[in-house]
Amino acid sequence: MRFPDFFIVGAPKCGTTSLVAWLAAHPQIFMAPVKEPHFFNTDDRQGVTTLADYAALFRAAGDGHAAVGEASVWYLSSAAAIGNILRHRPAARFIVLLRNPVEMAPALHAEMVLSGHENVRDFRRAWDLQDERRAGRCLPPFTWAQRRLLYGEACALGAQMQRLVSVAGRARVLAIVLDDMAADPRQEYRRALRFLGVADDGRQDFPVHNTARALRHPILTRALFVASQVKNRAGLDLHLGLWERLARANTLKASRPPLTVETVQLPRDHFHADIRLLGDILERDLRPWLATGQPAPAPAPPRRRIAREPVPIGCMPIR
Repeated sequence: MRFPDFFIVGAPKCGTTSLVAWLAAHPQIFMAPVKEPHFFNTDDRQGVTTLADYAALFRAAGDGHAAVGEASVWYLSSAAAIGNILRHRPAARFIVLLRNPVEMAPALHAEMVLSGHENVRDFRRAWDLQDERRAGRCLPPFTWAQRRLLYGEACALGAQMQRLVSVAGRARVLAIVLDDMAADPRQEYRRALRFLGVADDGRQDFPVHNTARALRHPILTRALFVASQVKNRAGLDLHLGLWERLARANTLKASRPPLTVETVQLPRDHFHADIRLLGDILERDLRPWLATGQPAPAPAPPRRRIAREPVPIGCMPIR
């Protein structure tokens, strides 16, 4: 029985679905057939809850697979997941996908609306509700995703990366920036293959998965979500697939409407220090992220690493 030796730990809305699809097609890589099992997320929602069920995900991995992995995008922001992984797999390696948190926060909000967990469709209103929701108030009925609705903390990638590298070590962490993956997907794909120690399979086609979507009928999505939660709490497991079929029919590919300048300024101010922290960790100038629509410049050539005092962790994710 094989267990994963690498983990794609996040972050959500940063291109993880595309990278997982590309890696899963490589003949020397085995990816868990279930994306986001979140088995090690003991302080959050677990998709797979027993070790036996988790091990079964990797039953088909064989000797020909040089790397075995899984992807759970909420591991990075979890206060418990990385420690749990390292207790089980001390030599684990980690791939992290990152993007400008000023863009990530509204993208995550849109995803939570699509999933039915978020009942406030206006990003500005949802952002302003974070203090109330942190205290357990103004939460959507039936949601279990309180931590995921705190967009300022869920998207604090600098603090999350700092915790990861402090525990796992920088050499066992590969960071991929979405800007780079969009500009040159083959280059970033090859970086991932080198990190995993597998040969280049010559892939040239890099389709994008999980692009921006919109709802045809938002009220229907919320009603379906509530109905599914009531069904789950009643212990009914009908396996009809109704939720999945209706949810797919109720979504369409569409870009999100632009936010007002005043609204964009809220996450920009909030993430200012966290972006600087992330830039220090990556040894990369990320200041353009604080300007609307500016990608991060390409990383500078590697330079000799200089020992430095650790930067204090800022905003920690909520349990």
